[in-house]
Amino acid sequence: MNDQAKKYLIVGPAWVGDMVMAQSMFKLIMQQTPAAIIDVVAPAWTEPLLQRMPEVHEAIPVALGHGQLGLSQRWRLGKSLRHRHYDHAIVLPRSLKSAIVPFAAKAGQRTGYLGELRWGLLNDIRPLDKIRLPRTVDRFNFLALQGSTTLPAPTPQPRLQSGTTAADVLCHLSWQQPDGPVLGLCPGAEYGPAKRWPARYFAELARDRLEQGWQVWLFGSEKDKAITGEIQQLCNNRCLDLAGVTKLAEAIDMMSLTHAVVTNDSGLMHVAAALDKPVVAIYGSSDPGFTPPLSDRARIVRLGLGCSPCFKRECPLGHLRCLNDIKPEQVITALESQL
Repeated sequence: MNDQAKKYLIVGPAWVGDMVMAQSMFKLIMQQTPAAIIDVVAPAWTEPLLQRMPEVHEAIPVALGHGQLGLSQRWRLGKSLRHRHYDHAIVLPRSLKSAIVPFAAKAGQRTGYLGELRWGLLNDIRPLDKIRLPRTVDRFNFLALQGSTTLPAPTPQPRLQSGTTAADVLCHLSWQQPDGPVLGLCPGAEYGPAKRWPARYFAELARDRLEQGWQVWLFGSEKDKAITGEIQQLCNNRCLDLAGVTKLAEAIDMMSLTHAVVTNDSGLMHVAAALDKPVVAIYGSSDPGFTPPLSDRARIVRLGLGCSPCFKRECPLGHLRCLNDIKPEQVITALESQL
């Protein structure tokens, strides 16, 4: 098979933000091999993301929950893919289980980082240089390099295509179509409280925009309903609370209608950046040098205290100053500079 028809099998990550960042690698593959065919093995819930990436030929779901080993199921899945004759598999996670599908599929070249007990499963094992590759996206892209060790400059930016579900959501919620600007707020962060700017601050920001005639939409999962509910209460129920109401596909399409997004460091932050929205990203315990929003239209707000980034789920010092000391006025100023 010539290089122009090269078939790739990618084992993708299991987190929203990581999967969005993986699109940078898909773009890099297409830059190197424009006619490449890219199939992605990933948890079934990531399919709405992959469907909105034009570089992806097919999303192949793994029907296992997060953290499930499922060795026999992964083996059967890989074996069922042998007839596709993949030339190259790239395994983004560093776990043993993630390397089983491409091995069982008999992919020709199987590339991944040195990880847990993967000798034999991978035949192109690369050491991970965390100093040279500080960002997650750089680590993904390095695995796609063929015959070169130089990362592309600039980094290919993820760009999700929006779908058509937003109108259905608005109709279902009996909410009017926006005839003015919409601010999206993403106040959750699944990792933990040390990545969440206070709900009362989000509410103050929301009231500022509402008073200027904006709509404010609150995005999040079922787990974020308490946070968005608090914001909604502080705003006298004038926001559109979508937490736990929309599935991922609908949330992406609803976010595509916003005019700007203010967000914690979360998966939805990466979605907003990949939709090319003006983004204000608030960082507390995490590091924008590790997982920044990949967009020229993103503005990062952080204090850079001596105790951060600590990467903890909860503040080990008990004060959470890295977020509590970021006042709404600072974020409003950052937002207005983006607009």
